[in-house]
Amino acid sequence: MKKALFPGSFDPFTIGHHTIVERGLKLFDQIIIGIGKNNTKKYLFSIQERMAMLEDLYEDENRVVISAFEGLTVNYCKNVGANFILRGLRNGADLEYEKNIAFMNEAMEQDVQTVFLLTKPEYAAISSTILREILNNNGDISEFLPRGMKIPK
Repeated sequence: MKKALFPGSFDPFTIGHHTIVERGLKLFDQIIIGIGKNNTKKYLFSIQERMAMLEDLYEDENRVVISAFEGLTVNYCKNVGANFILRGLRNGADLEYEKNIAFMNEAMEQDVQTVFLLTKPEYAAISSTILREILNNNGDISEFLPRGMKIPK
């Protein structure tokens, strides 16, 4: 079984993230959406809220598993039996950042490979950071979220 880990903070999970998962399902038998916990980072949504949003979104897709993890991504891959890390790229800056992480991950664990998927052009400007800023200013982000995804009040 080809398993991929799609790691991120997903605070919130965007339509861009969703399309990476949908396209990744064409390549992998299972995708584990791993919500990384970083105690030094301040989140808009709790880990429980983020997990609940994603569990609701993917409740009818048995090939998607939602989990939370702490520590190194490559270690978590080994723990869950994933040989691939799935990453989305919006632009060249993402590529520069992500390729260095991929090189380090491969140096630590040769059995785990990173697979990059380019985001669809119409979603390239969408980021969780921007969506948090919109939410913090009482804006509506529904058009930037996967259809049917519910944001806690």
